[in-house]
Amino acid sequence: MAKTSTKARAQKKPKHKTREVRRCFKCGRKRGYMRDFNLCRICFRELASKGELPGIRKSSW
Repeated sequence: MAKTSTKARAQKKPKHKTREVRRCFKCGRKRGYMRDFNLCRICFRELASKGELPGIRKSSW
């Protein structure tokens, strides 16, 4: 879990566009982030396993 201060800092508009940090909206993690879902890989997996992400299901082959 990220501190609330780092979450707040990430939401501010940066001075330069390259300094933008995308964070998971659920936990605030910045590594393993998926832009399509605004989630980190851990939260994505939890929500997908519960069936709370529409159109996503576990693959099996």
